[in-house]
Amino acid sequence: MLEVDFSDFQKLDIRIGRVISAERVEGAARLLKLTVDFGQYRKQSIAGLGHIYNPEDFIGKQFAFVVNLKPKRIRGIASECMMLAAVVDENNVTPLIPEKDVPDGCKVY
Repeated sequence: MLEVDFSDFQKLDIRIGRVISAERVEGAARLLKLTVDFGQYRKQSIAGLGHIYNPEDFIGKQFAFVVNLKPKRIRGIASECMMLAAVVDENNVTPLIPEKDVPDGCKVY
């Protein structure tokens, strides 16, 4: 296991966001395009969970995201943040959610 300094961890901006829209990416069975509200701003995320979940499984719910990654284009669509999830294997993935509702944009430490 690679160990990192705490200062490296502090560079990540992890926040709780609420998915306000979700749809399948055309021509990609595993990809979902999510629009996420972080209170002060919104970002788009491309999640490879379409083979496990339907888009409507995410709408209106809160999840943990890394919001300060450099945007990446996936199938020509910008992904501006990354949903965090517990991964057992590629077919057993559980997105991380707060135990109770918190303000959108709440920082995760």
